[in-house]
Amino acid sequence: MRRRDLVTAGLLALPVAALPVAARRAHAATDAAATKVVLELFTSQGCSSCPPADALLGELSREAGIIALAWHVDYWNSLGWRDRFSRPEWTERQKSYAQKLQDEVYTPALVVNGAAMVVGSNRAAVRLAIASAAPPSVTATLRRSASGLEAEISEKLDAVTALLVTYDPEQATQVDAGENGGRRLVDYRVVRDARIVDELRPKMTLPPVAENQGAVLLIQDARWRVIAAAESPPRSTA
Repeated sequence: MRRRDLVTAGLLALPVAALPVAARRAHAATDAAATKVVLELFTSQGCSSCPPADALLGELSREAGIIALAWHVDYWNSLGWRDRFSRPEWTERQKSYAQKLQDEVYTPALVVNGAAMVVGSNRAAVRLAIASAAPPSVTATLRRSASGLEAEISEKLDAVTALLVTYDPEQATQVDAGENGGRRLVDYRVVRDARIVDELRPKMTLPPVAENQGAVLLIQDARWRVIAAAESPPRSTA
């Protein structure tokens, strides 16, 4: 396992949307597509320990009930290879998780439902964390329409953070330097954008995404625990 302290300070926090407080009801199963686990991998193309975690995330992303996202951090970029998918905002997201979960900032790190962090390449630890995860307590759906993305949430939610995350299903990169120099890396569920959803309503239209990209509506409480999540997968691979 490779651990790296952040070498920069004062990174801006990923913005959040706050709404008034309201009660949440207990989770009720709705259909076979109901989300059970959201996996967020913090990874880098500059980290030699990350490719096994990237491959595992790709494998898990094909399982029913799992939403997988890979946030490429930027603190490896000065060590020989600049990850083209990295962003300082994704590093700050990991830093916030580490603070809330009282853990360290390292790669590959996998956050499960916003509630636990494990080494992303440790298959046994990842499987245990998935099996132990409490499912989101609120049902959400996300589907494409002519006007954009249509989202539905089973109840009113308050005091939450809401993000619309856009991802590439798969990307291949020939790495020419750094710890993975000479390797062709395949990354899965690569996050490309994360936008604030300023106001949550039971039914709402969100901005459209490209046909070859997927979208995830991610809703978290004040402790960043996932309370609702929904995915609209890519329609094409072009």
